[in-house]
Amino acid sequence: MFKPSLLRSDTQLNQSSYYEASVTRPAALPPLRGSVTADVLVVGGGFAGLSAALELAQRGQRVVLLEADRVGSGASGRNGGQFIVGYASGQGPFEQQLGRADARRAWDMSIEAIQLIDRRIATHGIACDQVKGYLYVADAPRKARALLSDLDAQRRDYGLVCDVATGPDVRRLIDSPLYHAAGFETVSGHLHPLKYALGLARAAQAAGVVVHETSPVTALEHTTSGVTARTAQGKVQARFAVLAGNCMLPEHGPDVAPQIHPRIMPVGTYIVGTAPLDEALCRQLIPSNSAVCDNNFVLDYFRFSADRRMLFGGRVSYTTTTPAGLQAVMQRRMAQVFPALRDVPIDFVWGGFVDISMNRAPDFGRIGPNVYYLQGFSGHGVALTGLGGQLVAEAIAGQAERFDVFARLKHRDFPGGPLLRTPSLALGMLWHRLRDVVG
Repeated sequence: MFKPSLLRSDTQLNQSSYYEASVTRPAALPPLRGSVTADVLVVGGGFAGLSAALELAQRGQRVVLLEADRVGSGASGRNGGQFIVGYASGQGPFEQQLGRADARRAWDMSIEAIQLIDRRIATHGIACDQVKGYLYVADAPRKARALLSDLDAQRRDYGLVCDVATGPDVRRLIDSPLYHAAGFETVSGHLHPLKYALGLARAAQAAGVVVHETSPVTALEHTTSGVTARTAQGKVQARFAVLAGNCMLPEHGPDVAPQIHPRIMPVGTYIVGTAPLDEALCRQLIPSNSAVCDNNFVLDYFRFSADRRMLFGGRVSYTTTTPAGLQAVMQRRMAQVFPALRDVPIDFVWGGFVDISMNRAPDFGRIGPNVYYLQGFSGHGVALTGLGGQLVAEAIAGQAERFDVFARLKHRDFPGGPLLRTPSLALGMLWHRLRDVVG
């Protein structure tokens, strides 16, 4: 299990986030004080927790949401902003563990997750710079063969149609000398994640959700009859609880859910934001204005913001510490992809932790009969968190069939125990990074 104190090491770095600089947050919501009751307690004020709270309130449940910091202050408010069909694991775990029929159900639900984003943006008037379009790219011949095989399988088995380009034709989709193959589709896309998170918070509050910020849960007690959560200054008693803190859940308290902590790891991921660029240059580099991601194990992901900044992400850390010389490393990598951006000023550098599961598939389940959890989104959380919130609300309402498609997936603890799991993962990732480099 990782130490919560290590997860605070990037707080200052996150203050330089482009997303935080481009929004005006509402006044902080008051922390929990005294004793309150609810039908459902939600722990975590990111996409998953806000989505669950909104769905539950719309079903007539009295919901209290406790956030340890500010709404959207974790991974939900500082990620790459890419909403992506499918799963970080691919369809393999679903096909192998659940069979083709339920694997297809899971795929269709990933498309539903994107449709849910569309519907919430329209219904609640969330202005979050949404753009449809996604580019899958490969930077080596071996990676190109793997990408083409994956895209063909997704077309054949799940109906995802891509405009595929190889060799010199790749420059039609992305003006970079680096890539050997690319696939473009219009189901996935990108948005401003913090604007979306704050929009979900407004919608949840309008539906009746009571939100308390700076209210970490210090203890969680649950029996067959209900749940009691304690904070420094109060407590919530509820019939059900939804744990949606992901890798930040230990920030609430080490005893909140120790059963599920070893199944995810905190992984640092980082983004630089350039100064605004010329509109013609943006159209030249990515004509579709898509989000882009390569298929390396240690991947790069990037896109243009609404004000034409290149937001370039990657360079993950598996040791809970920020990489040395981060800005220079990120800028060199960006220049490899787009030589035209070699000397562009960097205005923002930020990052923080996301959660990954061992097999990169989402980990949804129960701790006892009345405590549900959502974690392990593994880089696909912008869309899948919304789906998770919807499914857990259905399950609490007595319709658990769709939730249980995911709950039936088996997940392993990361190896090494409390002391060795982070060094073990770092060594494993070094091996994968070397494989990416040698192609």
